[in-house]
Amino acid sequence: MQALTVAAEGRKADIAKPLKGFGPGIFEVALKYRTNAYRAVCALQLEERVWVLHVFEKMATQGIKTPKKDIDLIGERLKRLKKELQQ
Repeated sequence: MQALTVAAEGRKADIAKPLKGFGPGIFEVALKYRTNAYRAVCALQLEERVWVLHVFEKMATQGIKTPKKDIDLIGERLKRLKKELQQ
């Protein structure tokens, strides 16, 4: 995924957008493959590394918003990552 390479270089890919509700440095990258849509959620500003928190297939029946179960999972993983980095 080229967007991750761009992030590792300290830049933001054109296809990356901030994921609301998680603060600065958390981005969602939208990808299309054939007729499917996928999302990758990345944390870019932790320990100067790019962390992929969650990748999932976006289902058309769920509308534009990211499903709550995915938002909750992203929040849990981000919290766990921050805790582990403090140790």
